[in-house]
Amino acid sequence: MKVVITGSLGHISRPLVQELLQKEHSITVISSNPGKQAEIEALGATAAIGSLEDAAFITRVFAGADLAYCMIPPGNFHDSNFNIVSHYQEIGKNYVQAILQSGVKRVVHLSSIGGHMSSGNGMLVMHHHVEQLLQQLPDDVSVITMRPTAFFYNLLAFIPTIKMQGSMMSNYGGEDRCPWVSPLDIATAVAEEIESGFTGRKIRYVVSEELRCNEIAALLGAAIGIPGLQWHTIPDEQLLNSLNAAGLNPATAKGLTEMNASIHSGALLEDYYRNRPVPGKVKMADYAQEFAVAYNR
Repeated sequence: MKVVITGSLGHISRPLVQELLQKEHSITVISSNPGKQAEIEALGATAAIGSLEDAAFITRVFAGADLAYCMIPPGNFHDSNFNIVSHYQEIGKNYVQAILQSGVKRVVHLSSIGGHMSSGNGMLVMHHHVEQLLQQLPDDVSVITMRPTAFFYNLLAFIPTIKMQGSMMSNYGGEDRCPWVSPLDIATAVAEEIESGFTGRKIRYVVSEELRCNEIAALLGAAIGIPGLQWHTIPDEQLLNSLNAAGLNPATAKGLTEMNASIHSGALLEDYYRNRPVPGKVKMADYAQEFAVAYNR
């Protein structure tokens, strides 16, 4: 099968490319970085160097493919002029144009938990907009929407706070229960769907493990030599002020605060729990060792 993979050789795309190549699919990898070409080709894939902001480029790459895996890179959260929602909408429209003009009939879209919500999910509304764009494709285009939960590596953002204040802090935490996922489990799930020969429309959540925030803190604390590490819940305003002080784009800071608040309230997780998936193989205890390496670097 001829498959186009977006996302260059990122956390999900690299293991996905490797797995699909092992299954003898013909893989083309889109990357905006010319420096990745040799690395992509060394794996046995074809490199297509260009921008996802160029619909004509995407169309040329998609032409002749049996399936396209479509994800959107998040962009620069510190750029004060960057609008992440507009960024996602623009690339989502480019994907739709490329799918229609190239004739691709099977699409796997990397969305997110919260993608079902048109409001109340903070910055994750960007995924909702792209989901809606792809759902407007003709019925003869089959679309799988992948909704992974919170990524393990997002926990790296807590390292400065742990080092400065000896604890983890956000506007959710403590006994809040949250599902988390490894990029490796996402890659495995995407590969399963690609291999399945799917038709029609489907939504699939992907999770590795569900844990309370205090349980996560205990695992990470043990790995970095801080037994009894705590994850404290702070007011929304306090988090927003700290994100703005850290130099985040104000709209992004607001979106992250609202997203976290929806975890704390449980609103973000309601559809996930109605459609709870079988957990993947990677667990937080496994990731804690990677976290420790980054913490001690």
